[in-house]
Amino acid sequence: MTNECTLIYETEPPIPFTVADGTGIEKGAILKLTDPMTAVLADGDADLIAGIAAEEKIASDGKTKLAVYRRGIFRGFAATGGVTVGLAVNVDAATSDSNEIVVAAAGHDKQLGTSFETATSGESFLFELNPTHRDEA
Repeated sequence: MTNECTLIYETEPPIPFTVADGTGIEKGAILKLTDPMTAVLADGDADLIAGIAAEEKIASDGKTKLAVYRRGIFRGFAATGGVTVGLAVNVDAATSDSNEIVVAAAGHDKQLGTSFETATSGESFLFELNPTHRDEA
């Protein structure tokens, strides 16, 4: 996997999420939340975010728990269109690498966090990991 997120400042310790034994997950991968408290690789635009993998998970290693960061300051990579300082960001997995990040769509209810820097496509930038979801129903 390319464009893994790198922890810069830990603001909260990672917490254990359930993962599939047969799945490999690289450290720094952005993860999607599924039920019940299960993390899988982000694979769509504007996924409901579980967090970022704090360690590597080797496929079929017998482990079904993975430490996942829910808060912290990370270095990530901007997808096509880039990101702007201060704006909400989310994954762009459907059209880009699963770890590339874009400005969250206006009015969108799911977010990865907030950009701390402006960056162009492919450029690294700092962001605050703070997965959120507002129920707009």
